[in-house]
Amino acid sequence: MKLLKSLLVARVSTDEQKENSPEAQLFRMTAYCKDKFDVHKEYSFVESAYKTKRDEFDVIIEDIQEFIVKKEKIAVCFDKVDRLSRNIFDKRVAWLYERAVNDEIELHFVSDGQVINNHMSAGDKFAFGMKLGLSKYYSDAISDNVRRTFEQKRRNGEWTGNVRLGYLNVALDEEKRLRKDIVIDPERSHLIVWIFENYATGNYSYQTLLDTVTDMGLRTREGNKLSKSGIENIIKDSFYCGIAYSKKYNQTWHHKYPRLITKELFDKCQEVRMKRKKKPTKEASKSYIFKGLLTCEDCGCSYSPETHKGNNYYSCTNSKGVCKRVYANEKTLLEPIYDVLGRFESITEDVQNGLVDELRKSTESEVAFHKAQVNRIRSEHDKVKQKDDRLLEAYLEQSITKDIYDKKHQDYHDRLQLLSIEMEEHTQADHDYQTTVATVISLARRAKQIFESSEVHEKRAFINYLVQNPTVQGKKLAFTMRSPFNLVLELADCPTWLPG
Repeated sequence: MKLLKSLLVARVSTDEQKENSPEAQLFRMTAYCKDKFDVHKEYSFVESAYKTKRDEFDVIIEDIQEFIVKKEKIAVCFDKVDRLSRNIFDKRVAWLYERAVNDEIELHFVSDGQVINNHMSAGDKFAFGMKLGLSKYYSDAISDNVRRTFEQKRRNGEWTGNVRLGYLNVALDEEKRLRKDIVIDPERSHLIVWIFENYATGNYSYQTLLDTVTDMGLRTREGNKLSKSGIENIIKDSFYCGIAYSKKYNQTWHHKYPRLITKELFDKCQEVRMKRKKKPTKEASKSYIFKGLLTCEDCGCSYSPETHKGNNYYSCTNSKGVCKRVYANEKTLLEPIYDVLGRFESITEDVQNGLVDELRKSTESEVAFHKAQVNRIRSEHDKVKQKDDRLLEAYLEQSITKDIYDKKHQDYHDRLQLLSIEMEEHTQADHDYQTTVATVISLARRAKQIFESSEVHEKRAFINYLVQNPTVQGKKLAFTMRSPFNLVLELADCPTWLPG
């Protein structure tokens, strides 16, 4: 008699489940199939049965479908029901169950002594459903317990993630190594402190810190050198000053372990870091106002600076090999910049005030639109708030269930948040309109004074803010003004256009 072909499926959720290894499952299933089935194929993989995405298991489903298309009945064997799934809502479970009831396949659960086929009794069906439900309940309960445990650990000031460089994990109980504490690493902690102390001075870049501490012997616990991003991650990590942060839960708390640095030193480092994000540093900019701003009008290559006899000069890098190197003095290149700044100074305060008033008069329709939008938002906000209040009353009077209340309350809450954001945007837009024109013109009128009183790196940032596409041909600087300063420059050149 020809034996029915069988597929053996061995699954674990994690690599750590050694006590229930795929090899042990396959051993039990192979013994079960002896003299009963012809083992056609074995599957062994690591994959959670609780999640919706199950790529490994979907391969098995495809193989089963091939047998069904050929109208060849097979037996699909698992060690236990929970090796099939821990989610009773998994569509794969329903699909396999339907195929078994229709006598297209059989499902065998070896250790549970359960067979799913077209001869099942009502008791067998009930038992199978209970085992699936208990598998899901077990996973849900474990998930809840783990979450509560981690919440309690955070309340106790404990840390559950990877230990930071500069600290060590030590076992509190040598026999039960699961209990661990975090202590200061005597070999690396002083180098971590050195990184913070020197970065706070503002005189060190990430690369400089990396080069220096690498020479001082700082390595990871695996013996590898740090990277520049590794230095940045250390600087940004508040764990070193006593504050732990969980990205997963977006939560901070004060941990109970020794601090390597003070909160004041950490804050100082963040201040330095944020400043460097906003503008070039003195160290990087050296003494060149146009560094990184200029390109060659003829070939499009960048201009590089250098110093000769106390004066700064710029020349085309000639990376395309088509230009003749010409040195342009920085003072010569600054002349057209000063010309623009001088023209800005010619704008009088009366012209500035007149322009602002005239623009306000010409945009009355926009002001009316703004007011209408604000009124609309306030009205809708009040209506949604009233609906939310009535919803609460209905819930307290027990005329609606908690599920209905929670769903509708969340909908109302989300809508109120969106309306609040929209109101902020309209308010900010109105404020910006009232102030931007006057601010831009006032800044332009004082541009020369601001420029002359600035340091070199600030002058470079100011020029980059004021002009765009600066190019050099020979020794002559050319550029276009950025908006809205191009319009302000036109006002400076023709200040009498205003009515009256």
